[in-house]
Amino acid sequence: MKRRNFLKTTGLAAAGVIAAPYILPSGRLFAASGNRKANHVVFCLFAGGVRNFESIQKAEGNIMPNMLVGNESISPDIAGAIPNLPIGGQRLQTQGTLFKEFRYAQGPTGHYNGHTTAITGRYNDVDLNLKSNPEYPTIFELYRKHNSPGQTALNAWWVSNQLGPYPALNYSKFPGYGADYGANYVQPTTMFDPNIGTVMGNPKQFSQAELAKASGYRDFLNNNFANQYTSGDAGVVNTAEDNYNLQQFLKGTYTDVAQGSLNNPWGIGQQNMNGDCYNILFAEKIIQQYKPELMVVNMQGVDIAHTNFTEYCANMRIADYAVWHLWQTIQSTPGMANDTILIIAPEHGRNLQANSIVDAYGRYALDHTSDQKSREIFCMVVGPPSVVNQNQVISAVQGESIDIVPTIADILGFASEIPGEAALPGSTLQAAFV
Repeated sequence: MKRRNFLKTTGLAAAGVIAAPYILPSGRLFAASGNRKANHVVFCLFAGGVRNFESIQKAEGNIMPNMLVGNESISPDIAGAIPNLPIGGQRLQTQGTLFKEFRYAQGPTGHYNGHTTAITGRYNDVDLNLKSNPEYPTIFELYRKHNSPGQTALNAWWVSNQLGPYPALNYSKFPGYGADYGANYVQPTTMFDPNIGTVMGNPKQFSQAELAKASGYRDFLNNNFANQYTSGDAGVVNTAEDNYNLQQFLKGTYTDVAQGSLNNPWGIGQQNMNGDCYNILFAEKIIQQYKPELMVVNMQGVDIAHTNFTEYCANMRIADYAVWHLWQTIQSTPGMANDTILIIAPEHGRNLQANSIVDAYGRYALDHTSDQKSREIFCMVVGPPSVVNQNQVISAVQGESIDIVPTIADILGFASEIPGEAALPGSTLQAAFV
């Protein structure tokens, strides 16, 4: 399949700052026979470990007021360090079902393990090889292989932090699945790096020797883009039409970055636009452009809890606002409004006992070393009242991380099409639905 010269047209070859997203081939092997609950699912995966104490139990007050109801005050000694962001009129909790005592029940409470469980629907009881794809199919592969035909791969997106192993969660090593059924992948924090505008506006002046070397790299990459591949040869493959479509979309984003128009797009202050906000911002742009049927977005900002408890709380507040903003974008986008289910869950929690690091406010930091508290998480399912039970709180211990993938499969109507060799051990979160 012929490729356009992506590096040349974007002008970013010399900068070397972008891990380019990609589009995969469309087509399914099976037609879905199940009825759909909705035509779109967005799964927000709170990364970095969110403890129930500070989130749904509101031990420091309601740090997440756009998602949760009640206890609006914040502990006075850290209130000044928590961003005073806008609070929406209708909290997400009232627009769906909150499982207050969800569980990450097995396996090490590491970020990659937790992410792998949430995206494959299977626990991993051993430490993982961070440079290797998962052993079992991801939700992206299950969706793309077992859903109805005729859908472009632009319908499946994995939007993540740039932490090294996360791109490997795009697809698995499981026989019969793999890269042909993965999702489009992008790392927004790479694209929205504050240095990009400077790099694009002030390109490096190369010597003749450097130009020759850079030209060789460019020719090699362009020749690689121009090749045609069959399944299994190259992993990811672009269709010419979709590749060009994506290039134009990205070029427009690069222009916005270079012009500085995305420095403070939500009006909450550039100092509050952290990596989580840019992950959500790019997810919103994808939603407005492509109206995908399946999207998973992760948010890594709260991982600062290892060394700074107060900053952890501050980033929870920012993530709370970002998710609320995402829901408003979904509800204002024709084709997504009233036809989308939003699922929100952390990949794991954090320890009951603090570590020995104290922040500027005298608060001790928190790790996650597989104690019971680090397995206690929450899950929220938000959606239209005709589909999702509204303002429902389930306080009993109910639901696990491995239940999210089968729930997505049930929502999008392909759960019954998954064959025995890839069968999921979890269950649909039926209590959330009408």
